[in-house]
Amino acid sequence: MKLVNIPFTKLSPSDIARPWLQVAIFNPHAQKEITVLGLIDTGADECALPAGYANILGHNLQTGKSKEIRTGNGVTTAYAHTNQLRINDFVIQETLIDFMPNLSIPLLGTRNFLSNFVLTIDYPKKIFSLETK
Repeated sequence: MKLVNIPFTKLSPSDIARPWLQVAIFNPHAQKEITVLGLIDTGADECALPAGYANILGHNLQTGKSKEIRTGNGVTTAYAHTNQLRINDFVIQETLIDFMPNLSIPLLGTRNFLSNFVLTIDYPKKIFSLETK
């Protein structure tokens, strides 16, 4: 898979343009899927979603594997559930995604997302590219 020169996106007119990517998240156990804009976050170890997405995907939030996470806002609890991630025809098979009560946006992190790609970011031009290894 190769996505080249994807423009940064502003979510509102006053927002800073950032590397957002549309990704489908699928719970294979409940056969439920959502499509979200996720922020490519090289500072996030894992992919993370706001806690409310767990119910939409058919997960019981608190039955997930719980762990304490240190964020820029302090320490919080995350609940990991198995999902698939899909961008176009590229699928990351069953991977754990953290669902976090204090998170407001989807994050695409390094270990279970970016580790599948070569990421190139051109901040002056406000574009990025993803290519599978």
